[in-house]
Amino acid sequence: MARKRRGRVVNGIVLLDKPLGMSSNAALQKVKQIFKAQKAGHTGSLDPLATGLLPICLGEATKLTSYLLDSDKKYQGVAKLGVRTNTGDTEGDIMETRPVPVLSDATIENALDSFRGDIAQIPPMHSALKLNGKPLYELARQGIEVERKPRNVSIFKFEKLSFNKDELEIFVHCSKGTYIRTLVEDMGEILECGAHLSSLRRVAAGPFEIKQTVTLDKLSELAEKGFDALDQCLLPMHSALVDWPEISLSANSAYFVRQGQPVQVAKAPSNGWVRLMGENPDDFIGIGQILDDGRVAPKRLVNL
Repeated sequence: MARKRRGRVVNGIVLLDKPLGMSSNAALQKVKQIFKAQKAGHTGSLDPLATGLLPICLGEATKLTSYLLDSDKKYQGVAKLGVRTNTGDTEGDIMETRPVPVLSDATIENALDSFRGDIAQIPPMHSALKLNGKPLYELARQGIEVERKPRNVSIFKFEKLSFNKDELEIFVHCSKGTYIRTLVEDMGEILECGAHLSSLRRVAAGPFEIKQTVTLDKLSELAEKGFDALDQCLLPMHSALVDWPEISLSANSAYFVRQGQPVQVAKAPSNGWVRLMGENPDDFIGIGQILDDGRVAPKRLVNL
């Protein structure tokens, strides 16, 4: 007999402003507890020393986490020049210090420009990537370093926001899987002084922006007023796919799609992934894909 899940059925997306010093999993569990939700999942970890936008999916929205994981991200951070650490951020031990040369705007711009576009990054040892089931950071803490394969990532924007002596404030718009710590470390070598990441804040993920976020304190405050007040913070599931082409299904077509059958839809895109909606504006059915014959096939449906 299947074990009955504890908690209430609640579906939607919470855009959390993750606080400093808390792991993404701890933040996830806290949000799940506040909402008394049966299911919850986040859409891409932030290090404990990073703050900012952490989309958390509740209930049926957890079926969309992998699609949000694939989305672009935007960050603001501060690079501390002249100091290298063994983790690439302030959590690690200082490995080397070097004087920071006089850096002109042109020198900084040239350094940033060398990373724009498609690049190959070697993931840091202090990361959650796994080798034989064990996270690399566990090996790093034991003083073990292993070879890591370069990963291809895209840097759409890499800009200077401000510069003061040895602190360079940056903005990065990048593809999934980009390590900002590694980007800062590599930039420090181009500038010939070394660098580490002293602070980081995620300001956008896919279609979501930092101005839409809510804090844990605010969620706790709303929870005291009851679930009706708390659930006002939830975004509809389909908001995660707002950039996708939308297919509006008739009641008849929606019935067959929910049975797992492809359907023919007039004026559908010729290929790719689509967002499936019913006749009502908020009736989200799930994710579909255009087949070679032009029909719309269900790929990931939500159960509401």
